[in-house]
Amino acid sequence: MSKLKLGTIEDDKPVKLTIEFPAPVHRNLLAYADAIGRETGQAAPDPARLVAPMIEKFMATDRAFARTRKGKSASKV
Repeated sequence: MSKLKLGTIEDDKPVKLTIEFPAPVHRNLLAYADAIGRETGQAAPDPARLVAPMIEKFMATDRAFARTRKGKSASKV
């Protein structure tokens, strides 16, 4: 099995958001949680706990977003 982009989910104080996902996205979150459980040998995490790390990973690897943030911080100096 290939290495998943997300590993174990760290326990941190969350900020509560209420969002709705299309059913296919929810099914994929369930499948991803199961895959993490199998890969780590632990119980599958709650799919809701995957959303923040996935968004964080997405933003961290989005080059256009990084350039935008860099430009904004440079303009604040």
